[in-house]
Formats: sequence, structure tokens, C-alpha cells
Amino acid sequence: MSFSGLANQSLGHINWQKLAENYQQQNRYKLAEKSYIYQAKIENTGIPKIPHELNLRDYQKQAVINWLNNQGRGTLKMATGSGKTITALAVVTELYQQIGLQILLVICPFRHLVLQWAKEAEKFNLIPFLAFNSINNWHSELSTKLYNINSSKINFLTIITTNSTFISQGFQTQLPFFPEKTLIIGDEAHNLGSTKLQSLLPKTIGLRLALSATPERYYDEHGTDALISYFGKVLQPEFTLGDAIKKKALVSYNYYPIFVELTEFEAKRYTQLTKKIGWELSRDNSPHNRHLTALLVRRSRLIGTAKNKLTALKELMKERINTHSTIFYCGDGKVEYEGKTERQLEIVTRILGKEIGYRVNIYSANTPLTERETIKQQLENKELQGIVSIRCLDEGIDIPSIKNAVILASSSNPRQFIQRRGRVLRPHHSKKEANIFDMIVIPPILDRETWDIEKSLLKKEIKRFIEFANLANNADYAKEKLFHLQNHFDVY
Repeated sequence: MSFSGLANQSLGHINWQKLAENYQQQNRYKLAEKSYIYQAKIENTGIPKIPHELNLRDYQKQAVINWLNNQGRGTLKMATGSGKTITALAVVTELYQQIGLQILLVICPFRHLVLQWAKEAEKFNLIPFLAFNSINNWHSELSTKLYNINSSKINFLTIITTNSTFISQGFQTQLPFFPEKTLIIGDEAHNLGSTKLQSLLPKTIGLRLALSATPERYYDEHGTDALISYFGKVLQPEFTLGDAIKKKALVSYNYYPIFVELTEFEAKRYTQLTKKIGWELSRDNSPHNRHLTALLVRRSRLIGTAKNKLTALKELMKERINTHSTIFYCGDGKVEYEGKTERQLEIVTRILGKEIGYRVNIYSANTPLTERETIKQQLENKELQGIVSIRCLDEGIDIPSIKNAVILASSSNPRQFIQRRGRVLRPHHSKKEANIFDMIVIPPILDRETWDIEKSLLKKEIKRFIEFANLANNADYAKEKLFHLQNHFDVY
């Protein structure tokens, strides 16, 4: 069915199965053969158009088909680096071609993701309007653009905003003016499952697409259910880390577990926290137990900033002094080193730069956007050997040239676990494979009662490490090291 045939139909009258069949039968993704399909009625910039050089992968095409077959709703669970953004923009293009989509609204958790989306959107012939920061920067212009789209003065509007701007009163008051043929895309959509965000998602917008490598919210089943209820079920094909490596969407990797013991003081504190966690688990095991959450965070921070990790870091990097393109993931806690207590981020930077002579710079959420681009360029030309980071690469920052990762701070959150390790696997012309060095804290000796608590927590952790080791090029080596840990603690 042509664009003109469906442009005036309401969503309730659209035959979604027919749309999916059209997409499949016309084989629009073979651009060399079918490029004329996309050029029809597209003369002005700002109208969705597939880039001529783009060829979607099979799983991306199937994702588009499945989303259409699901009545214009659904969640794409695709691994970091597998092309979620491109797949989503292919959906946008198809909706414009077949039903006359009028607005694309993308919601991102962070500002840097807004800019990344804008960059990708421009490749699809779009002119993104960025709504974030001060309301004075965007509110009046957004009102004008919405008026223009509703009065047919313009054919298409692309709006990209942050979660925080989206939930602001200034943005929420504009939502009633979004036309029916608006597609809302939630990027890193797991963030939208929080109580406040989910309550403000517009019910009037019927076309919905969620993107996340891990849509399941950690310790929040209610939030996960609310997310799926709004955006739609997780669609096949789910594209895992293993799938991405097989399809060459991500590079393969070597995995090196490095075991680290706690100091006597840290072990004592660890035992105290574990006992308190056990008590809270027996009292209230719900995700709304703030005392439990606080205790888990404190213990995670203790593990993340274990002092002996600094010794292990020095030993490792003295052997790797001539390497480059390395990221060092730090915890957000403080650690005592040479008589001073500082953030692990700062101590690691000093050890690498001053003590070892490994050229690094800090790359964090506080790094200005312009400085980030400079650092990325310095990594490319090897002026810098690495970056020291904290959390900010968990959510979509794109530095494909990174080929080595040293993880000082792990996470019990499955999403962060996958993202921190998957981020280094993005393809780059200089990268054949990646190397991941994972510092794993060995629990101290505990009394029997406390050990029963620890065992259940440790079992989940080791299982995730082994799953990651299974996909590694050096799987036999990595699994053997982890099996020794399992045997030692009798955890299977």
C-alpha cells in the first residue's frame, strides 16, 4: 500500500500485518536495487530516508517486521553495539513511507546520548530538534514546531530530549499537542521504569518502541512490568552478546579474571555488612526496602574500592606499559593510599600516570562534552593510552577504538555488568579482538550463619562471570580459573 493510501487513516484502522508484508515483500533494505523507493516524495531535508550506503543486518530487518506485526509496539532487547539506534530509525523511515508518520520523539537518559542520537538521525536525512537544558532554550520553539506540524506547514518533526526534560512541566504541557501519528522511542528504556517516569509516559501516543540491552530492572519487577505494559512485549529476535559476536556486530574478546583479597579491615567491614544484609533479606526482600538497598550499595562500594586492587593494577599495567586504547572502570567510593583518602578514580589516575607512566585522562559524567571529543581524538591518535572512567560508559557512550578494559569496580546489577564488558567490544578498524581484565574480590572467611547469606549472593555473581567466560576466545583458561573459585567456596 502506498504512502498516500494510509496517510489519512487513523492508527485504529491500519492493517499492521499488511505493513509488515509490504516491508518484507518490497525488500526495501536492498538499497542498491530499490533506492528509488526511498527517493519518492523525499526532496526536502527533514524527511526520514534510509542512507544509501546502509544495509541492515538480517536481525535488524526481522526486528522491524516483528515490531510492525505487533501493532506498532514492542521492546527490542539488543546487545550493546548491535545497532539499536539504526534499527529504530529504520522503523521511523518505514512508518513515514507507509502511514505518513508525523513526529519522532526520542527520550534518552543523558545529554551525551541526545547528541549521539542527533548525529545518527542526521544520517537518515532528519533535522533533530534538541530539547534539553534550560526551558528558555527550547520551549517556545517546540510550541511553534508542534503548531506547524498540526497545521501541515511541515511534514515531519524529530524531537530528541532527556528523561529529566521530558518529565518537566514545560515538556509535559506540550504532550497534548502531539498528533496521533507520533512514535515515542525510549532509549536505554530500563530507566523509564522508575515510578515517576513511567507515570508520565503519554497514553495518547500509540506508536511505541523501547530499546535496551537489558530491559529488566534490577530488583524492580513492578517497574519492569510497567515498562513492558507501556511499550509492549520483548520482541524476537532477542539479540544477545553471543549473537552479536557471531554476526560480527561486536568483536570477540579474551577474558582474564584477576582475584583480589580484602584487607583485614575490609574483611571485618564486609562481614558486618553481610550480616545486616541477611537480616534485612529475612525481614523484607522487596525492591522497596531502602535499608536493604543502602546496605547492598555500601557493600558493593567496599568491594569496588578494595585496596588490594591498586596493587593488582600496578602489577598488571607494568607488564602492559606499551599497550594503548585501554579503559579503566573505577568504583565511586574512596580508598586510603599512601596516607591519603581519595576517590578511587583519582588514585588510579595518579598511579597510572605518575608511578607507571601510562598516559591517561579522566573521562566521567563531569567531563564537558567538548573535552570528551578531544579525549576521544587523543585516544585515536595514541596521544593518550587510556581513560579512567566511572559509570558514564554504562549508558551508551561510544568510543569504538577502546580495545582493552580493566574493571576495578564490577557490579551486581546485570545491566551494568553486561554494559561495562560489552562497551569495549564495539567494532573498529584497528581492533581484531578485545581484552578484558576483571578484578574479582574473594570473600573473606565467614561464620556459618553469615556464609549461608553470602553463598546465595556469591552463586549469582560467579554464574554471571562464567557466562561471560563461556563466550571468550580463551574460554578454557577463564573458566578454569573461575571453577577453582567455585570449588574453593563450594558454590555451584
